[in-house]
Amino acid sequence: MKQSHVKAKAMLLSAGIISATLFSCDKKEEVLPDTLNNIVINAVNTVSDQYEGNTDTGADPDDLPENSSFDTKIPIVFGSTIQISNPLENAGVDITDTDGNVVINSTVSGVEYEISGTSANSSLKIYSDKKFKLTLNGVHITNPVGPAINIQSKKRAFIQLAENSENSLKDGQTYQTNETEDSKGTLFAEGQLIISGSGKLSLESLYGHAIVSDQYIRLLSGTIEVTGAKKDGLHANDAVIIDNGSLQIQSEDDGIQCEKGFIIINDGNILINSTGKAITASYDTDNTIDPYLTINGGTIVINTKDEGIESKSVLTINDGEIRINATDDAINAGTFIYINGGSIYAHSTGNDGIDSNGPLTITGGKVLAIGARSPEAGIDCDQSTFKITGGIVVGLGGSTSVPTANASTQPSVILGGADASVLISVISEDQEEALTFSAPVSFTTLLFSSPKLTRNKTYYVYSGGEVLSGESFSGLYTSGTYSNGTRSSSSFTTTNLVTQAGGSTGPGGRP
Repeated sequence: MKQSHVKAKAMLLSAGIISATLFSCDKKEEVLPDTLNNIVINAVNTVSDQYEGNTDTGADPDDLPENSSFDTKIPIVFGSTIQISNPLENAGVDITDTDGNVVINSTVSGVEYEISGTSANSSLKIYSDKKFKLTLNGVHITNPVGPAINIQSKKRAFIQLAENSENSLKDGQTYQTNETEDSKGTLFAEGQLIISGSGKLSLESLYGHAIVSDQYIRLLSGTIEVTGAKKDGLHANDAVIIDNGSLQIQSEDDGIQCEKGFIIINDGNILINSTGKAITASYDTDNTIDPYLTINGGTIVINTKDEGIESKSVLTINDGEIRINATDDAINAGTFIYINGGSIYAHSTGNDGIDSNGPLTITGGKVLAIGARSPEAGIDCDQSTFKITGGIVVGLGGSTSVPTANASTQPSVILGGADASVLISVISEDQEEALTFSAPVSFTTLLFSSPKLTRNKTYYVYSGGEVLSGESFSGLYTSGTYSNGTRSSSSFTTTNLVTQAGGSTGPGGRP
């Protein structure tokens, strides 16, 4: 949250935007019982009727290994001595070994290099005029003075993790530099890195990034484990595209960074523990590059001492299960955030749960955004339009931006706070459940919107009690039966599309 917004966060929006009816109910017949039992928590549709934002998958047939042919295999076995079997010697492929440091120079196409074996003082460097395939089949290389694999080629490098293989790469704390060549991490490529296969690759970087490309990185399949990175886990210049596979990153800087381009996550299982930002499309120098970030699916778990997911441009979430614990903004975008689906838990201990520096649109999904105490918000979109047309939205924090009434189509309510771990349930006058959740932290402001909310109806807030046979996402119940809660002494009526019955509001809700 920007400091200039501190005063604004304490301001309430005008009565023309918010209709708030908060009253003590004196007539017994108008008040629900002090205790309710067997209130069914009905599942509701959170699938978006109309996606907004970006749905690009970054598909490129040229990135698929099956669309390329590699007919000649050259085995290289690392060990106390290097074993090389080169059928293209004197026919376009020259391979040298100097004290365990293998250098390949190739001018021909259709070549697969298969590496295996173990060495604690070796490296592999590849120069190639053509795209090639590099199969890792039980190889373990440590280079104390530079990258373990250094690809000095601007052509596609297809990295294949052989079936059932376990591979590891490690660099050193210092590099012997070459003024004419880059060497930025343990696995480095000047060109595109396309990773696939069903094996496993473990990497450790003591000097730079773990996997780095001066063009783009694409993960099609396989298991990648970055056990430690001095800088970023994955670092690319132009793009990072994750189609599937498993990716685990432990980094002292960013988890995944695209320096001057975009990030697309289509599927896969991603776990990031980082000191820097977990996933960031970070370029903001000029307008010639669009550093957007799109999540189309997958399972993403983030623990970071910085921001969780950041785009300096547009951030779109279409699907997936995302769980973020961050100290700075859990989710942040420079110009726009679109949420069309998925299950999102975004928790910041020091800033906003979700922070858009421009408009914010939610059309579907389940969103639980938790910010720090005032002036920080569960959901913050400055003075921009905040539109809700679908999905279940819960924002907890010291304050909240207010949904824009004339842009939204789904009712929203702003309420006051509660203590951590207290079960809260909002029940309508006809005993229909609208919201049931248990917050992981104490909060002073609650924003919620749901297809269960109905206009011109009175609702009561219950606390405590229990949920039987229920399913929940991070404390947000989507099924089960609620019983034994205690009714509070006040209620609210959803006279207009946006109702405030407590809490603090800040920037947002442009009329």
